[in-house]
Amino acid sequence: MSDQDVLRPAPKGLGAAATAFGMEHVDAVFALLRAVWPIPRFGKTALVTRYDDVREAFLSDDAFAVPYAAKLDVIMGGQPFFLGMGDTPQYRLDTAAMRQVVRREDVTPRLTSAFASRAEALVAQADGRIEVVADLSRRVTFEVLCDYFGVTDPPGQDLKVITTRLFEFQFADPGNDPALRREVDAMAPLLRNHIDGLMAARRHGGVEIDDVLGRALKRGAAGEPGFSDDQIHSALIGFLVGGVPQPPMVAPQALEQLLRRPAALASAQAAARADDDASLAGHVFEALRFDPLAPALMRTTVKDHQIAAGTARATVIKAGTTLLVSFRSAMMDPRRIPSPKVFNPRRLPHEYLHFGYALHTCFGIHINQAVLPLMLKPLLQRQGLRRAPGAEGRLTKRGAFADRLWVEYEA
Repeated sequence: MSDQDVLRPAPKGLGAAATAFGMEHVDAVFALLRAVWPIPRFGKTALVTRYDDVREAFLSDDAFAVPYAAKLDVIMGGQPFFLGMGDTPQYRLDTAAMRQVVRREDVTPRLTSAFASRAEALVAQADGRIEVVADLSRRVTFEVLCDYFGVTDPPGQDLKVITTRLFEFQFADPGNDPALRREVDAMAPLLRNHIDGLMAARRHGGVEIDDVLGRALKRGAAGEPGFSDDQIHSALIGFLVGGVPQPPMVAPQALEQLLRRPAALASAQAAARADDDASLAGHVFEALRFDPLAPALMRTTVKDHQIAAGTARATVIKAGTTLLVSFRSAMMDPRRIPSPKVFNPRRLPHEYLHFGYALHTCFGIHINQAVLPLMLKPLLQRQGLRRAPGAEGRLTKRGAFADRLWVEYEA
């Protein structure tokens, strides 16, 4: 299996073409909606497009719940995971426990150093031409983060394939594709059994390893709350499925946006060459504002709630409605984002909603903020960085996933 087979075949037909066309023009659609119909409703689906309303929806977890539990049950074999929970004591216990083993102090220098050195090695070995999705960002992310979590490939299998399929099922399968479900029904128990085997092997091996699995097992052996075998098992699967496939999606999208803007690319390269990592991060996350991970996040309305109360656009979202919370639109809202069409790498933190907001802000936000720019840094340091000739020098996608982007540079 080639690394490109990590992604399922690209969808075809009129529906796929219409979706691709819509995504190319989604910002214009959002701009029109923000102006004339900021909270549109279509049957049992509603959409919030303005910055203030998006933040309100994220803050109103009691009304707009995450819809992930049902598919998480398939992936986890029925074991709860905090991504699918509301603001409950169990949610707070489980997240607090996992922050004791996925530590902020691991980011620098442990993870930043590993990402930077592995990315540099791959760019140097590529001899002036590299495919950014599979051969750079996906390789770096899976090699470093899987080692950090303490999870290896199952025998004869590839974690890149398994976790990306499970990510697609969880977050990017609104139509419940039966072909994908068949793959998930085979891959999910395989991954669960593999994690169980790794936990047993660690216990019997008697060797302590300072990774997330090793730390969690040590706390579990001491009887600390939040570290039962089931909780460790589900957390590791959740981190692998919910977190590791994301950087290979968004890092190539950021580079594509820089390549479209020669002045921004030159400025990002100057920051990379000066080792100004703060400025480099500003360029990368500003680039991602123009093409973030998704156009919106989904929420399930569990009780009636009025969005934008006291304004002319005040709208009651009825219980049972699927609410699409468009953080992409919010980051382009001129009411809160100054000159949103201008590339500005010195924006303030509140102008970005890449990682969600409030209760279900991405658990690994501190990791992503630190390492995403470092994956691209070696490329941006190279002289003559440019698109490869022809179509392969333009980012392509397969559904929600970045697919291919070839670039060239002076070796």
